[in-house]
Amino acid sequence: MKRNYPWLMGVGVLGALFFWGCSSSRPSDPVPVKTVSVKQGRIEKELILSGVLAPNKSLNIYPKLSGQAKSVRVDIGDTVRQGQLLVEIDTKELNAQLEVAEAAAATVRDQAAQAKLGIESAKLNLDLAQKNYDRTKSLFESKAVPQSTMDDAQTKLDLAKTAYNNAQQQYQTVGGSGTAQAEAQINLIRVQISNSLITSPIDGTVTNRNINVGELTAPSMSLMTIADTATLKLQGTVSQEDVPLIHLGDRVKVSVDGLGGITFEGTVTQVGPIAATTGQYFPVVITVVNNGKLLAGMTAKAVFKLTSPGGLIVPQSALTTDGSQPFVFVVTNNRAAKRVVEVVNRGNGNALIASGLNEGDLVATTNVDILQDGMEVRP
Repeated sequence: MKRNYPWLMGVGVLGALFFWGCSSSRPSDPVPVKTVSVKQGRIEKELILSGVLAPNKSLNIYPKLSGQAKSVRVDIGDTVRQGQLLVEIDTKELNAQLEVAEAAAATVRDQAAQAKLGIESAKLNLDLAQKNYDRTKSLFESKAVPQSTMDDAQTKLDLAKTAYNNAQQQYQTVGGSGTAQAEAQINLIRVQISNSLITSPIDGTVTNRNINVGELTAPSMSLMTIADTATLKLQGTVSQEDVPLIHLGDRVKVSVDGLGGITFEGTVTQVGPIAATTGQYFPVVITVVNNGKLLAGMTAKAVFKLTSPGGLIVPQSALTTDGSQPFVFVVTNNRAAKRVVEVVNRGNGNALIASGLNEGDLVATTNVDILQDGMEVRP
């Protein structure tokens, strides 16, 4: 026979409420914590920068001359030296233009020579006309010749002067600007012919080729790419905490995936002064001398051994954050006091503190997530 005891349920509820009331009225127990004394020290750590090896210098080769490729002397993967011939552009049309220009220049030079002779002849006639005028004038003043004779001498002198001036202008036109223009045209064609020989501006390796024999070239067309692979560069980013510890000229060990445990010596050649991302990471470039085993495009990593300046250090376990501001709890007389701190570096489980603490302060390293300012603790 089933029985109900509602009065027993009521007693149970009352008992639970009584127990809860007694518990809530009791003061909370101190939070157990471990503490560490703030001390002087340094942060020593390894920083790994990963990236892809790239040529130290890579140049696209553009022709200065439009035309048809007569010969292509190199292919992808070939090693080239500075000044080595890469591509030759056909110059048949330019050679024909040069012959015409040289013939025209020869004609102009002949005309200039004739014009110079014309000046000499006109000068001789002018001198004779001047002497005749001077003699006639003397006779006219002594009334030995009539006015008509004097007028005739004046006319001959004027005509001689005009002829001489015309001869000079003719020579300037032909022998001056005419000759200069003819020579300039010849020089222009010769420069174009010299531009038909395209050479490498650097020592390097052909990494790309876009031209074949018989194809047309244009100044806007990249014929090929030459990369200087004697040295390669590894680029990555470093946080704002670590970038002050990296300097130009620092030596680092670089290892490459696929080459086993072989390491190469790299040198820091660039530390970017402006952050590359909004996360305050700065670009760093490491240059590695290629011993022949490295290839552009290989994945590599560089290992930095970093040591911070001396300062106050605390375990990272003592740190917590309120939004973006880090802080610790300093324990004094079994009470936790919230202390905002400035962290300048972290590593190997420790943090370097710039402000907010004093040497010898005791900071909590456990249960920091539940501590509150002024809370009683039990070290």
